[in-house]
Amino acid sequence: MFFQLLDDHPGFPDPALAEEDGLLAIGGDLSTERLLIAYSNGIFPWFSEGEPILWYSPHHRCVIYPDKIKISTSMQKILKQEVFKITFNQAFAEVIRNCATTERKGQDGTWITNEMQNAYINLHQQGYAHSVEVWLENQLVGGLYGLKVNRVFCGESMFSHVSNASKAALIFLSKMNIDLIDCQLPNDHLMSLGAEMISRELYMEMLQAL
Repeated sequence: MFFQLLDDHPGFPDPALAEEDGLLAIGGDLSTERLLIAYSNGIFPWFSEGEPILWYSPHHRCVIYPDKIKISTSMQKILKQEVFKITFNQAFAEVIRNCATTERKGQDGTWITNEMQNAYINLHQQGYAHSVEVWLENQLVGGLYGLKVNRVFCGESMFSHVSNASKAALIFLSKMNIDLIDCQLPNDHLMSLGAEMISRELYMEMLQAL
């Protein structure tokens, strides 16, 4: 079963009660308070335009340990040649906008609604959400964004307009002062970069470690 959230209370039910697909709750809002409570408890919003807000906490989490990220020989060469310029927190709004509008194979539309964009831009302005930007000849060609909770970076989305741009962003992120990159849900691209599945229990241990 999943739970209906109260509009006047930002709390969540126990994430262990989530359905098999990870759906835990419906409703509520995307206020800063509610989002921070959600991420601190391994919960994230994921819904499409026109749907009510859906909150997920998967029983198994797709993650990347920074020291286990796979960097191909060709990617090592690209990084060594400094083909890209990579920055941090320099163009958050542009990154999330590109994540929302970049067409993706097998996906019709986006789950990064205008409401979501505004909520995460607000989180960024308050110092909770962060972005990595990848530039080629002064043009933004890739990047990612998410929230940092203790020593876990909770990744939300990434985009790439040229080959290897999103990989460069992820590798840059892996060299920052974090113990885990939370990818939430698996896909072939992430698994090829060294992502693996861990239990919610292990994920929560790492999320709450200081």
